[in-house]
Amino acid sequence: MFEDYFILSQIIIINVIMSADNAIIIGMIAANFAPKHRYQIIMWGLLGALVFRIIFAVFASYLFGFAYIKIFGGLLLVWIVNDLRRDLFETKKIKSPTKVSKEPSYIQGVYKVLFADLTLSFDNVIAVAGAAKNNINLLMFGLFLSVVLVGTLARFFAKQIQNYKWIGYLGLIAILVVALQLIIGGLDDLDIISINESFKKFF
Repeated sequence: MFEDYFILSQIIIINVIMSADNAIIIGMIAANFAPKHRYQIIMWGLLGALVFRIIFAVFASYLFGFAYIKIFGGLLLVWIVNDLRRDLFETKKIKSPTKVSKEPSYIQGVYKVLFADLTLSFDNVIAVAGAAKNNINLLMFGLFLSVVLVGTLARFFAKQIQNYKWIGYLGLIAILVVALQLIIGGLDDLDIISINESFKKFF
């Protein structure tokens, strides 16, 4: 029971921190459009976030069955943490699209949103799938929560992270914990190290 609550808390914190960039970028792209198109752009963003997360989750759940993929996923998360740290705490908060004075092409706006979804969904799913540890219910909850945050709460939390840096650090620590769990679990699967049986459930 404690393990499930621990994993659940990890998934919630990971989604809060990692969905923020996705939501902000969608909002910035949509802000260039008139209200009618703005709503449509946001809806495309939510749809893309959902579809890409489901696709990546299917492959992530399968790939995490292999020790080398678990280690690679953990190392990727370490790199992601450093990238997020720069985005959150250095001068340029996010990678934003160039703004123009008049409303840009609607199709180009959709492409930009879907590209942001594609690149950010993979990072999000790797972290959530790693935390869920093949628990399909927790994985599906993580996907649902991620999309909800992209559409609603992520923008609020992104602003709070800028004002209260400890929230951002908490999220980065949660992702680092997942990264270490994946790396250590993969090393144990390869018999490079040995984990005590009472602790294996966390890896």
